[in-house]
Parts: sequence; C-alpha cells; structure tokens
Amino acid sequence: MRYVCFIVLVMMLGCKSAGPVASGVSPAAADPWTYGPAWAALWQQRAGEYRALCLQAYRAAGERVEEMRHQQTLRPRAIVTDIDETILDNSPYSASVALAGKGWSQASWEAWTKKAVADPVPGALEFFRFAAQSGFTIYYITNRLESERAATLQNLQRAGFPGADNEHLLLSSGNSDKAPRRQEVAKKYEIAMLVGDNLNDFSDIFYKQPADVRNAKVDEVQQELGRRYILIPNAMYGDWLSALVPKGARPDSVLRRAIRVQ
Repeated sequence: MRYVCFIVLVMMLGCKSAGPVASGVSPAAADPWTYGPAWAALWQQRAGEYRALCLQAYRAAGERVEEMRHQQTLRPRAIVTDIDETILDNSPYSASVALAGKGWSQASWEAWTKKAVADPVPGALEFFRFAAQSGFTIYYITNRLESERAATLQNLQRAGFPGADNEHLLLSSGNSDKAPRRQEVAKKYEIAMLVGDNLNDFSDIFYKQPADVRNAKVDEVQQELGRRYILIPNAMYGDWLSALVPKGARPDSVLRRAIRVQ
C-alpha cells in the first residue's frame, strides 16, 4: 500500500499522450490539481532527499538535546511534538484519496488512523528515545480528534515512541489552534523544543495568517530554527497551502495564479 501512488502515477504518465486515464483511477485524478498530493506522497515515500531532510532535522535536534542535557535548569524540561508527518508517515492515505480523485475527509481519515499502521518518519523514533533517555518529557500535541485517541496511542506505542500515554497525548476538541495546549504543558515544564511539519506547531504568530505574513514571521524567528524549532518537510498538505487561498475562494483557481511560471 505504501507505494501505490508510485505505480499508479507511472501508469498515468504512460497514458498521457494516449488519452485514457489508467484503469481504476478516477478521471478527476488525472488533473494535477487533484492528484498533486499523490506526487508529494510519492516524493515522501521514495525520494532520498526527503529521507535526508528528515535525518538532518533530527540530527540537529539530537545535537541540541545533547547540548541542553548538560545545562542546569530550574524547571523540568519537555519537548512538544506534532504527530502527523512529523513522527508518523501518513503518505499512503494522501496517495489513496488523491488517486481516487477525492480530497481529505474526516471519515476517510479516521478509517486510515483506525488501522494504526503509519510508519515512523525517518529519524523520529531514534531522536525521541534519545531525548527521553536524556531526561526530557515528551508531549504529543496533535489535531487528531478525541475519537482517534485509542488508535493514535496504539500506533505510537506499536512504533515504540516513549511516554505515549493518555497523559502525554493532547488531542483537539475541534479547535486547530495548539497554543492553549502548549500553554498547559508550559504550566509544569519549560518547553525546550518544538517539533513539527507546520509553522503553527511552533507558535501562534503563524496561526491563520496569509502566506506573506507567515514568510515574514519566519525571518523573525530564524534564530530558533534548528535549535528550538525543528521543522520536518511535508509537501502533501498543511497551512502553507490554505494560507494561499482566501476564505470562500476556489483553491484550483487561486493556486494557478499563485505559481510563478516566468
């Protein structure tokens, strides 16, 4: 299942000049604006560059933990991490819905998370085990819903992530803003590091901001990158994409205009 997008996308390319869409693939999936996430999933599954970027990020995180573990602190320290595309790879889901010519839905997403079979992102498991052994408490803050708690814990525990229990798993009650949940952790711990695939995983200064504002604020916090903020690549989905599309606008039309072609 992990490599389904690779096989079908190659079939699509083979059919490009002939006209018909590959057998079993929705005609809508032949539009690159629909199956774009499948291309991103293919890159995430098969590109050495993706693996290298993840390992590079987690190596930097490990070096920072090694540095901090020898420093005295007045409060216990925690590392806050996102889950999806940060420590668990959901590219099979993105590929399957895109190649069917469909978009994300809560029902299809929960059908996937219920399986609890997502693989760890390269470097993630080794880093978080090292961080936990170095005395850092791990908190998993995700926008998965409470209805996904049991399956999420099962997946994290099956993969071997440290401290994966109800106390350290903070899910969404329907609000995608993670700042209140980070604030709860900060009441007991110094948050020494945040790990995510989305700028919103780091600070609420990025939350629901347009693309130009998000980019400007990245420059403002660049000293934190690779030290307190550890960013994992994700081209399949995220607020980087919704930040380009004003509320009520058609995404395909807006995205076509947003891409520079000259």
